Amino acid sequence: MRLVFAGTPAVAVPALDAIAASAHDLVAVVTRPDAPAGRGRRLVRSAVGAWADERGIEVLTPQRPREPEFLSRLTELAPDCVPVVAYGALVPPTALAIPTHGWINLHFSLLPAWRGAAPVQHAVLHGDEVTGASVFQLEEGLDTGPVFGTVTDQVGQTDTAGDLLQRLASSGAQLLVAVLDGIAAGTARAVPQPGDGVSLAPKLTVDDVRVRWTDPAFAVDRRVRAGTPAPGAWTTFRDERVKLGPVRPVPDGPELKPGEALAERNRLLVGTATVPVALGEVRAAGKKAMSAADWARGARITTGEFFG
Repeated sequence: MRLVFAGTPAVAVPALDAIAASAHDLVAVVTRPDAPAGRGRRLVRSAVGAWADERGIEVLTPQRPREPEFLSRLTELAPDCVPVVAYGALVPPTALAIPTHGWINLHFSLLPAWRGAAPVQHAVLHGDEVTGASVFQLEEGLDTGPVFGTVTDQVGQTDTAGDLLQRLASSGAQLLVAVLDGIAAGTARAVPQPGDGVSLAPKLTVDDVRVRWTDPAFAVDRRVRAGTPAPGAWTTFRDERVKLGPVRPVPDGPELKPGEALAERNRLLVGTATVPVALGEVRAAGKKAMSAADWARGARITTGEFFG
């Protein structure tokens, strides 16, 4: 089939690699416009756009996919299907109707669970033991279209959102190509999503990943892992913000009040509503990340100090 791929961040690149290695013909990609990044706020190409540039594939960057110029060019390209992975913009009915087989979306959850922008982060945050990826027919609703197929994955006890997303991007890429193959062969069948089991996964805000030391240790652990690597879990110490890497609950640790710090020789413990947690990496504002024990020695933490 003739394909135009829609996607933006690095998590979409495994799907591009899989499509490039398939029998399908990739004629163009659609991605979000170049965006300012870094301290100099220099305009940077998206990961999908950069991938296509390196291979001489046409790149379309509409501000909105309802723009007449974009719709006209998509019509000229005459794709049989538009596979989508994390494109980042709502697609209007006028664009959905152009490809013969519509737009087919790879979403990183087992729909109808975790519809929205941050399904993997919410799966980790809420303690799901099993998650996965779904390929479905894109329609106007938020991740509501009928599903062609799924893959599943166990959520490990130490998995961060980044770990899990990397695995799902790989397995989901193979699922996406299998569905495209089925559509081309006329054997793929989409099944409507059930009406129950719906949950929403909006993008996590910076406030969502602020550590709440009055939570139980397992909830502190999940919140930090859900925010890793982005937007980055954080707390305050001596009225300054510090970012935290994954933590480890310590069931046999000393009794500490929520937020109370205890610097030991090779670890830094912080109290929660239940058992303490051992901090992993700590990154103070404007500094590089370092082990919590090294950071604690440099900060000269004393008895009775608290994280906020």
